[in-house]
Amino acid sequence: MAKNILGVDIGSDNLKLVLVNKGQVKKAVTVPVPEALVKEYRVVSVESMGELIRETMKKHGIRCKEAAIVLANEAVFVRSVSTPVMTADQLTYNLPFEFRDYITDELKDYMFDYAMISTPQEIAESMQKPEKEEEGEGAPESPLEEDEGTGAAMELLAVAVPAVLVQDSRALLRKAGLKMVKAAPTVSSYISLIRAYEKKGDHPEEYCILDLGHEAIRMYMFRGERHVVTRGLEVGLATLDQALADTYNVDIHLAHTYLLNNYDDCQNKEACRNAYNSISVELMRALNFYRFSNPDSQINDVWLCGGGAAIAPLRRVIAETLDMKIHQASELLPHGGDRVEDSYELLQAVGVTLE
Repeated sequence: MAKNILGVDIGSDNLKLVLVNKGQVKKAVTVPVPEALVKEYRVVSVESMGELIRETMKKHGIRCKEAAIVLANEAVFVRSVSTPVMTADQLTYNLPFEFRDYITDELKDYMFDYAMISTPQEIAESMQKPEKEEEGEGAPESPLEEDEGTGAAMELLAVAVPAVLVQDSRALLRKAGLKMVKAAPTVSSYISLIRAYEKKGDHPEEYCILDLGHEAIRMYMFRGERHVVTRGLEVGLATLDQALADTYNVDIHLAHTYLLNNYDDCQNKEACRNAYNSISVELMRALNFYRFSNPDSQINDVWLCGGGAAIAPLRRVIAETLDMKIHQASELLPHGGDRVEDSYELLQAVGVTLE
């Protein structure tokens, strides 16, 4: 990738732009997205979004030619796949069939890609070919080298993306004067962050990343850099907006402004406290189900990100309810990310720029 790359994360509530140089955050900007410009995780007007990105870059002095964009998980299909060891050409042919039970549309309308999770060393170990080791030939030159009959397997993160989504993403970035060099789902962004984080030293074996978004909350579970599952909860900051709208008898948009600015200490109002408890109970249910489904899990660490992570009373209730070690989003940002303002909203935009 280029020396400078712009990470772009388009949410239903905010647009996040992060200028990254060799893995180090140089500049980060968060701006509101006009109402109805993003619907159901899809950009309604490519022209308008491209213009918003261009104007934001100009206003904040961001100069960059290439960009990496986050694709919302809700708009793509992501699967952890285990396949026999095969060549890259064989994998390209077979990958679409891994999604035939998930995609109801025509497979030709999708683009497919993958990222290796198994390392070449792990694949070589699974092959268990001592006769070659004795001859000094060692491991295969490529993790995709065909080796039939050995029972070896590859672990992949496979992705299916609607072709029109990639086309729209490329078009809106072009409108902003940018060349799209990478488009990746949220899960891939988090994997890149975890990979960089684990290079720093001591780290947990499992990760829970809670994205406290406006429309929904998403719980991403990882074992190391291996994605296990993502759970979506139909609650978010919109629940708090409605609670405050009812309390103050104002429209939902003004209530959202009250929430973000903690007007009249509204974040500690009874209506909000009740909403915090409801959200935390739903999170606990999702976590208990995960532990039941994964009895060997010892997960004890959770990272909070998204707009809701900025609300201190909500963070406290989540910490008390889940009884887990709570981490700030900034811990996952490489190279001094703790100094980046509003880092809780920038994880995905940073992660998508990393290798």
